[in-house]
Amino acid sequence: MRHHPRMTDVAGTAPAQPALKRAIGPKLLLFFVIGDILGTGIYALMGSVAGRIGGALWLPFLLAFVVAFLTAFSYLELVGKYPRAAGAALYTHKAFGINFLTFMVTFAVMASGVTSAATAAKAFGDTYLKEFIELPTWAVAGVFILGLALVNFRGVGESVKANVVLTIIELSGLLLVIGVGLYAVLLQGQGDASRLTQIDPGDSTVLLAITGATGLAFFAMVGFEDSVNMAEECHDPPRIFPRAMLLGMGVAASIYVVIAVLSSLLVPAADLEEAGSGALLLVLEVGAPGFPLGVFAVIGLFAVINSALINMLMASRLLYGMANERVIPSVFGRVHEGRRTPWVAIVFTSVIAVILVASADITLLGGTTSLLLLAVFTIVNIAVLVLRRRPVEHDHFRAPSWSPWLGILLCGFLVTPLSGKSPKEYLVAGILLLVGVVLWAINHVVVGKVDVDPERFTKS
Repeated sequence: MRHHPRMTDVAGTAPAQPALKRAIGPKLLLFFVIGDILGTGIYALMGSVAGRIGGALWLPFLLAFVVAFLTAFSYLELVGKYPRAAGAALYTHKAFGINFLTFMVTFAVMASGVTSAATAAKAFGDTYLKEFIELPTWAVAGVFILGLALVNFRGVGESVKANVVLTIIELSGLLLVIGVGLYAVLLQGQGDASRLTQIDPGDSTVLLAITGATGLAFFAMVGFEDSVNMAEECHDPPRIFPRAMLLGMGVAASIYVVIAVLSSLLVPAADLEEAGSGALLLVLEVGAPGFPLGVFAVIGLFAVINSALINMLMASRLLYGMANERVIPSVFGRVHEGRRTPWVAIVFTSVIAVILVASADITLLGGTTSLLLLAVFTIVNIAVLVLRRRPVEHDHFRAPSWSPWLGILLCGFLVTPLSGKSPKEYLVAGILLLVGVVLWAINHVVVGKVDVDPERFTKS
């Protein structure tokens, strides 16, 4: 009989909580990875990245892909060994066994999902919706997040199937940009190739311009790690994850680099920066004058909805997974009897997302997301090395021996101020993590010291 995660309350009894439904196969998982990566990052932050580096816009996206790919190897090894819903938090706990560290990693990943969704909400209201109507951002964000919560509550099967439709729509928008760009450059003779090697460090250095832009562009490559938090809702995770994740990342990275090259060829970096989250709209306007931008705006709306939906799915499932192990208050592990979805976690993450949208701009939210995840990825790359000393009986993917070491070096560097990170990003990330510390303290007072046995995670 298949073992499901044990769901215990503070007294140690086992409430009658239903298990998560296994509804995701290899094709749905592939679309999940592609859809999450292709979302808000490329649709909303192209102008911000251009502002940090200049015309060599393709370089930070390529470097971000290298960093993400290295960490993806570590995730694939760990999800193959431990196919559970808690993702990075599970790997941290198994490697180090420090409850507080486990909790903070959990909260950091959850916060990154919510900040990512908040970034999408900003792009939804401030850029693409404005092509049709202008409404207060807070009102748009509230309705936006509420809609995501309702789809999330409806069920993972419905949510991931909706992701397939939305992924096809957002992919069509990016292919439209590529098609227009190629037409303008190859057939119309537009574009300035000299921009592709221009790096404008501003008041900084060339190195800081590259690393700062890479840190922000890294936001566009995240998403692959969201999928491991859906492990308990997948069929045969050790078998389907490696192909789906690596193929999905390769497709997304190729699209990003091509779009970055075409954008830089057609539009000066300063103009892309000024356009902000509407940079791709400007590329279309320059490459195909007279093209109905409203068509692309509709696609952009669907794209950011898709990205936000997947991130809110991840955040709620992560809270659910760790609540089952009593690392955070057990209330977050409550599952709705009818829909079999973690409704308390969904409400909690949705409220945080609305607050973030009302208090930070889109570049800050994107940069904060990258900062949080780069810190987590550094720990995950360390954890995979620690956990290699503890083999499991079943077959699973094994990362190249050198990749975790290089992942530690690159992710760790991009977390530091030496990489050109904005001080405001550290401030927002620090506030979010402080909220996590407060929740940890509350849980410690109510529940007392919780000792989690790492071996329990591997029972099957």
